[in-house]
Amino acid sequence: MQPSRQKNSDVESLNIATFYVRESVYGIDLLKIQEINKLLVLTPVPGAPSFVRGILNLRGQIVTIIDLGYKLGLPETHEKSKARNIIVRSRGEQIGLMVEHIGEVIRANIDQVDPPPANMNGILGDFFHGVIKTDDLLIGILDIEKVLE
Repeated sequence: MQPSRQKNSDVESLNIATFYVRESVYGIDLLKIQEINKLLVLTPVPGAPSFVRGILNLRGQIVTIIDLGYKLGLPETHEKSKARNIIVRSRGEQIGLMVEHIGEVIRANIDQVDPPPANMNGILGDFFHGVIKTDDLLIGILDIEKVLE
C-alpha cells in the first residue's frame, strides 16, 4: 500500500508525521495514525517477542506496544519524558509504536519522494516506502504493514 496522496493544484502531495528513533528521523503516512499519546503504564506480556514492551488499556481497548527501534533492529528505544506511542491500526487491531519523540507533520510533493535505499541506518530498505530529503534531514517513510509483519 502506498502513502496517502492528495491532489493540490495538479501536484500530488502527502502528509507525513515524523518522529525520532535513536537520533534518526522516520515518518508515517498521517492517515495511518489513529492517535499519539504519552507513555502510559504498560503491563508486561510474559513470553512475548522481545520487541513487545507490553500492553495498555486505551479506553477499553487492549493495545500492544512495540519498541519500534528494537523491531527495526536498532537498540532499545529510550523511555524519555518526550517518548510517545503512535497508535496505528493494522490488520484490524490497534498497535502502539514506541518512539523517542515526535517531530513535525510535513507535506511533500510526491515527486520529492525518492526510492528507499537498500538500507538506511542499518535498517533493511524493505521497511520503507521511500525517503524524503529536506534541507537538513533524510526522512525514511516507513511501510507500517511491513514493519508489523
